[in-house]
This record gives sequence, structure tokens and C-alpha cells, in this order.
Amino acid sequence: MENREKVKDALAKCAVGLSASEVTEEFAVENGELKLIKKKVTRREIPPDLKAVKMLLDADVLSSATDEELAEEREKLIKMLKEDNCD
Repeated sequence: MENREKVKDALAKCAVGLSASEVTEEFAVENGELKLIKKKVTRREIPPDLKAVKMLLDADVLSSATDEELAEEREKLIKMLKEDNCD
């Protein structure tokens, strides 16, 4: 799978939301060997991301856009990202 498709797939997952698991394990040395003493699995639900939805919907429109329209959209997205980083 090429990188562009990987990015689109990842964006689609963000657009619909996903769940992620994190495993934390603690070990101790007993009789010269490592032994698992504690294991914790945390599951998080990540809600849908509306910006990802917008980007996916805009991607269909942008595929037929002119170079000038693409440049305008690029500037608009850069401005949006800068505004989000300032919050």
C-alpha cells in the first residue's frame, strides 16, 4: 500500500473514531529471573474527528480542482492549523 493510501486510511479511522489499547506491565526479579507481577490494560475510545471528516469530503472536491484552487485551499488549511495551535 502506498503512503498516500495509508494516510487516507488513517484519516478515515480518525473521521469515524476508534478505540486503542495500552498495556502496562511491571516486572520484578525473583530467584534471578524476571517475573510479571502486574499487568494493566487500558482501553480508550477516541471520538470521531470532524476535521478529518471535512478533509475526506474536501479531498473528493479537490481532486478535480485547479492549481490556483489548490493553492487557496492550502493557505486556508495552514491558517486553520495556526489558529488551532494558538489556542
